[in-house]
Order: sequence, then C-alpha cells, then structure tokens
Amino acid sequence: MSLFKARDWWSTILGEKEEFDQGCLCVADIDNSGSGQDKVIVGSYNGYLRIFNPHPVKPGDEVQPEDLLLEVQLREPILQVEVGKFVSGTEGLHLAVLHCRKLCVYAVSGTQGNVEHGNQYQIKLMYEHNLQRTACNMTYGPFGGVKGRDLICIQSMDGMLMLFEQESYAFGRFLPGFLLPGPLAYSSRTDSFITVSSCQQVESYKYQVLAFATDADERHDTEQRKLSSGKKLVVDWVLNIGEQALDICVVSFNQGASSVFVLGERNFFCLKDNGQIRFMKKLDYSPSCFIPYCSVREGTINTLIANHNKILNVYQDITLKWASQLPCIPVSVKVANFQDLKGVIVTLSDDGHLQCSYLGTDPSLFQAPKVDSREINYEEMNAEMKELQKIIREATKTQDILPESEKQRDVTVTAEVSPDLDEESQAIDSEVKAGAVPSLTVKITIQSRVKAQKPCLAVCVQAPLAVTCDQFVFNDLEPDSSETVVLSVFLKENCSPPELEGTCMVSYNIPKELNPEGIPRVSQCSFSLPLKLVCFPAQPSKAANHKLTIDTNKPPISFVTIFPDFVDPSEGDQANALGFQFLTGSKTTLLASKTSQRYRIQSDQLEDLWLVTKELIHRLQEHFKKQNCKDFACTFSGSIPLQEYFELIDRHFELRLNAEKYQELLSERAVQFRAIERRLLTRFKDKTPAPLQHLDTLLEGTFREVIALADAAEENQANMFQAFAKLKSATHLVIMLISLWQKLSTDQVAILEATFLPLAEDTQELGWEETVDAAVSYLLRTCLSKSSKEQALTLSSQLSMPKDTSRLKKNITLFCDRLAKGGRLSLSTDSATQPAAATPGGCATIPESDLEERTIIPGSTAVFASHGQTTKQKSKP
Repeated sequence: MSLFKARDWWSTILGEKEEFDQGCLCVADIDNSGSGQDKVIVGSYNGYLRIFNPHPVKPGDEVQPEDLLLEVQLREPILQVEVGKFVSGTEGLHLAVLHCRKLCVYAVSGTQGNVEHGNQYQIKLMYEHNLQRTACNMTYGPFGGVKGRDLICIQSMDGMLMLFEQESYAFGRFLPGFLLPGPLAYSSRTDSFITVSSCQQVESYKYQVLAFATDADERHDTEQRKLSSGKKLVVDWVLNIGEQALDICVVSFNQGASSVFVLGERNFFCLKDNGQIRFMKKLDYSPSCFIPYCSVREGTINTLIANHNKILNVYQDITLKWASQLPCIPVSVKVANFQDLKGVIVTLSDDGHLQCSYLGTDPSLFQAPKVDSREINYEEMNAEMKELQKIIREATKTQDILPESEKQRDVTVTAEVSPDLDEESQAIDSEVKAGAVPSLTVKITIQSRVKAQKPCLAVCVQAPLAVTCDQFVFNDLEPDSSETVVLSVFLKENCSPPELEGTCMVSYNIPKELNPEGIPRVSQCSFSLPLKLVCFPAQPSKAANHKLTIDTNKPPISFVTIFPDFVDPSEGDQANALGFQFLTGSKTTLLASKTSQRYRIQSDQLEDLWLVTKELIHRLQEHFKKQNCKDFACTFSGSIPLQEYFELIDRHFELRLNAEKYQELLSERAVQFRAIERRLLTRFKDKTPAPLQHLDTLLEGTFREVIALADAAEENQANMFQAFAKLKSATHLVIMLISLWQKLSTDQVAILEATFLPLAEDTQELGWEETVDAAVSYLLRTCLSKSSKEQALTLSSQLSMPKDTSRLKKNITLFCDRLAKGGRLSLSTDSATQPAAATPGGCATIPESDLEERTIIPGSTAVFASHGQTTKQKSKP
C-alpha cells in the first residue's frame, strides 16, 4: 500500500448500479452565487443529474444531506455535462446536458430558506434541441470570436459536427475520412476544433472553414456537391501520434501561446497551436483520465494523470512530482475550489464513487497499548450490569417524552360548531337549486400561551362545501390572550359532499429567545358538521334502486332517541321509518326492523347512502357508549355493490376522456386561429394589401368554435367535479361495507382508505383511476398475493391515464375475492403471503322479506356483485 495516499476530504457513492464515464463530471459555480465556490455536477447513464456542494467532514462521519443540492431524473442517459454562457441576453452560467438524441440547457437557481438545510434548488429548462443523429460528445466556446457567450458543437456517432448558436441550430458538417468518433476540443486562440481520427492522427479544423464548407445534407450527393457554392472541408494541420487518444484538453494559463494536450493509450503529448510537438512523455502504465492545471512555476504546466492501477500521478511538464493512491479507478478528474480550500481534486469512478481529495501524508501515531494483566471479576460486572439495566428501566417508565415546557402548546386553536342552523342563511353564491340553502355557524378561538407573532388562520372544508371566509390575519397576540372569529359553512356546489369535516390551521412565529432557529410553528384542529346542513326531514320512500342492511348485536333503537333532530316527537316510539331529503334533490330512507336487530338504508342513488349510513352507525355507537355498553358491534353480511360502484367509475372516467378530447380540439382551433391572425396582420401591414379572400369570415367562425369548445370544456369540468364527489362518496361507502363485512381493525381500514382515496382533488395529470389501480395492484402482489410468482411481478413506476377501466374493475373484484378467502391487509413484508382460510361468519345476501319480521340464519355463500362475473365463497356454519 502506498504511503502517499490521496487524503479523503469528502466522498459519497452515487445511486445503485449506475454507470458513469468521462463526460459525466463537471465543476463550476453553476448557481451563479458569485462566491467563487464550485459545485460538483454529475450525470449518469441512468439519467440522474446531481449537484453537490461539498463540505468537509470528520473521518468516519457520513455525508450531510444538505450537501446534495439537487437530484433529478431526466429519464434519458446523460452523455456529457458542461457549464457555460449558453443563454442569449445574459452572461450567467447555465448547464448543458447532452443526451443521445437531445441537447438541453438548464438554469440552476436556489431559494434561501429559514434554516441551514432549508435552501431549495431547482432547474429550469431554458431550451432544448432534438438531434437528428445520435450524439457522441460535445465541446463549447466563443466560436468565431463572439463576445460574452458560448456556442456548442456536438459530434455525432457518424462523424457530423452539429453547431448550435445557443437557441438556434447553425449548421452541420461531416468530417472527411471519418470512421469512428474521437475526443473533441475547441481552441479559442486559433478558433479551431481539434480531434483525433480513426487514422490515429490529431486533426485541426478552422471554424471559418467549417462555416463556408459544403452543407452536411449534400455529403452523399456528388452531383449536388459539384454544383454547391460551398467549399470542400479541408484540415488545417495533421499530426500522426500512432495511437488512439483517450482525451484532448486545450489550456492557456497566461498571455502566451496555448497548448493542446492529448492523452494517448501509452503516451502523453503536449502540442503547440500549429500542431508541432512541444514535449511528450512515454507512460509505463495504462492511463484512464487526465486534466492539466496551472503550475506555480513560470513557463510550466502541471498535469494530473490517473491510471488503471488506482494511482494519481502529478507531472510538471514531463517530470513526475507526486504519486498518490486512490480508492478506485477514476474515469474523470477535475480540479475545484471549495470554501477556503483551493485545488481540491475531484474524481469519479465508473460505478459512481465520487471523491474530493487533497495530496499529502499522515504520520503514523499508533502506539502499542500496555498489556493489562488484571483479572476480570465477572460476578461484579454482572451485578453492575443488572443495576444499570434497572436504572434504565425505571427511567424509561417515569421520564416524560417531552420536557415540561413542551407539554403545553404555545398556541392552541379550538372550533365550536353551533348545534342549530343559522336563522338567516349566510350562503354566498351557492349553485344549489334548492329554495333556501342553510348555513351553520362555526366559532373558532385561538389562545396563546406566549407572544405569537403574525398569526394566520386558515379554515378548510372540502368542496362542495364552502365557508364565508377562509383566511384570517391577526395582529401579534400577547401572552395569555385569545382571538375569536365566527364564520358560516354552507353547501355551494350542486352535489352532496363526501365528507362533513373541516380543519382549522394557525401558523405563527414566536420570539427568537424561545425559537432561535426561527422555524414557523403550526397548530391545528378539526371539527365535524351535522348532517342537517345538507339535508332535511322528508317522507320515507318505500321503493328504491339501492338498498343496504346493517346488522347489530343489540335490539333496535327508536329513531326518536338517536335522530331527535329529524323525527317529529309527536310520533312517539313507533317511528321506524325516516326520510332524508338532500338539498341536491335526492332522497334517502332509513328503516328499522321491528323484531330483528337490523337497519336498512335505501335510495335511488348509491352515493346518497353514504352520509346516512355513516351517521346511523356513529349515532348508534354514541348511544350505546352513553349506556356503558362496550360490546356493541355493527356488521354487514350483504353483497358488496360493486356493479353500481363500477358504473360511477365509468362515468367519471368518461368525463376525463371528454376533457382530454376538448383540450386537443381547443389546441387545434387555437393554432388555426393564430395562423389566420398572422395572415390577416401580414395583409393589413402591407402597403398594397391584397384581398382578404374571406379570411375575416374564417377568423370569426374559428373564434366562435373556440368559445363553444371552451364553454363545453368548462361544463365538462363541472360535471367531472360532481362525478368525482359522487365517486368519493360511493368509495367511502364501499370501504365502510368492506370493513364491517370483514371486521377489519383500525389499521386495516386506514390501509383501505389510503388505497381507494389517495387524492383530495382529481386532475388530468394524476387521476383517481390510475392511482387506485397502482395501489390495489401493489396489495394484490404483496399481502394479498397467492404465490411467490405474484410477488415477483414488478409494478410500473410511471402513472399514466389508462385507455379504459377494465383492468381497474378486474383488480377491485379480485381484491374483494382475496379478502373473502381470508386475505388480510398489512404493509408488513412478513405477511406477504396469507393463508387462504375461510372467513368466519357468512356473507349472504339480504332477502327483501327481512323487514317483514323474518330472522335470517347466517348464510352459506358470499355473493359479489362484480362487473361481469359472480364469485361464491363457502363459509363456516
């Protein structure tokens, strides 16, 4: 092992099984901070772009998370990254990323945060060029002597040099006698491109000669080339080096002549501008990468050359000055400036080992320890260990998790919902077609234990509900003071809400002596709204399209007791039927069996069953809780209404498809409208305008089509919102029925809700169907899988809008079937394969005659009303 090791200043491992090569590393002040501190930019063949801001760490410590400024996946292999002045109108540095068929230029910027690790960095695409040929490498510089900007030259795999003047493509030229691409560099002093051809020759081409040569598109057309006005592409100078080159670098550290460095397979060359050899060094090893840098001695240049023996050699011209051991074989090496440390060596290996190191030696301070001949008393050690374990056990039992000062929150927020509706409705701009839309008052109180600076209150209820005011800003709250606000909640959209809950959230700051980091604090609470906000009592309806029966283990309770706000007290205890008229026009009926312990909920719409069913179970639980009855339970043994549920899914998906079609049509008409506008403007600006040829009529017709399409898209959007609200209500109902049917625990219900209700809002980019399909597929391949083959199947990592809903409906049906066969929901990997056991208790369909005083024995079959198929499961008697 070499004594002269490269001292590790900072290092990390990039990704897992990623590949890197020569052009994947770059160092520059990419965020234009002006501090002169370089950042490390790394791109991989797996498409990951990472930007690091290294900080020194102690030996043995891990890299701090804040050192990684940015990590994005560009989904295409990154061949090379370079930093230069690539955007017109500014001399700031931008990042050029070369893919196989694309060149992208990004701006990297950072946003200052409140805490040390709060800085946020992002990249913004400034422009991109789609390449017609597969790229190999690129170089950049002020081609043609331009000032204040850099142009880019890309070499393709078939020998074409493609030149880009920032946002626009300039021209392309084929290199003569080309076979395989070699390294490419640009010399600003001679304004020429230098490469090594397959003939093992260093060749130089002037930019002016490239610009006036025959166009690349005419390369293979001999006759056309003869008639072309362009000149033949000729080389400026040639030098035969007798071997293939690994890399080329052009440097100029003073006002003198620049030098061209060429790293061959066995030799290292330094050339003058005209191609003459200044010096060369024969190498007795196989090099992997190199970089020249400025020397402290006048007239000399230092060069770092790494080899495949994990050795980094430092040369001053041809003299070896230092050799250091590296932990891996680098494919790229750079020299950077970090903080107050200049000349840090940055190396990157092909498997992603990124290291910042410096040169030097460490003295050996090892001293042999003195031999301790004292015998160990194991009995004393065991007694001491038991005593310490006892102390730890006691401390664990009695010590509080939080200090006393943190037990009470600095600011608390509470919400008090009025038990009665407002006498005068506060509904604003409600779209509900009902005669009078009621509102409900919510009183929110903020209490501060310390001084709260600039508290802001936000009140949120899910659409279609709305509040009269959802944002409140207060002056600073003094210690032990409070603020109270009053607002009203009402139904704004013309559809029933899937949830009757709201949230209050207060954000504030506290004095620096109590919060030296300056981190904003948040306090929140939730509140529940009564059912009477969205419906009112009505006459029960005997007939209905959708019916559900809930079983209980207690005698039926009179509706006068559990629904006093919906039942007329004059009916007495004989009221066993109750009607709920929703503001949106639909009606739901609740029936109680006179002898059996069952309740039936029925309605013409599946989604309208949800709120009444939820309210019934909640009020029954509260009633028996007041009676100190701890064994009350509700169950469901009917058929899961999957067929009706799938109809709601199809309706919602159909509206999503319509929205996509409207967007495409609007885009087409907008392009047509702008094209007609351009033609009209051209004719109006002409001094001798030509006839309009009915262009004005065509413009007016296109304008009307755009307006009609926009109105149709807006109407479709409103319909899609209502369809999503109905779908969420039906999803809540299906989750509740599955949990009652399978007697799921709270954790399993949480998994169900996360699976079927992943989105608060539905968008075209990320919709409900593809998100739920991915979640259900994951459960079917993990905890609900039948075999190890299913677990081995990989899921798609990219969510996209499906063509239809057949796969989703099939997966949901299979999901219920697996639950019926004994599968259990779990996110633990230990329970990936569940035994197929019969579900305790039957899952029989509920006969219509149950409400006519008939008692049903637990059934022997479970019937799933699935889409296009019926599954039966035997159960235990």
